Amino acid sequence: MHYLLCYDLAADYLETRGKYRNEHLKLAWEAQERGELIMGGAFSDPADMSVLFFQSESPAVVEAFAKADPYLLHGVVTGYKVRQWNTVVGKDAFTPIRPE
Repeated sequence: MHYLLCYDLAADYLETRGKYRNEHLKLAWEAQERGELIMGGAFSDPADMSVLFFQSESPAVVEAFAKADPYLLHGVVTGYKVRQWNTVVGKDAFTPIRPE
């Protein structure tokens, strides 16, 4: 299954993330190397949200990532949601649907 981890970012995200960025990126790259995290990043203009794209059998993997993330633990991320993403188009879509 595919999941999106949607982070709400603190108003001072750009100023405060530096202190925890290395730890956050280490966690993210380790998840990527295990095949769980496909890609992730923050939006700009405004920098108020980020999205991480996961592939996993369960949302528990995504929840565990969020709960271990230094950004969440130190208030750089102010809230999050885990959403199942029903991918239907693309070579890596979980449930590809082609037109008839």
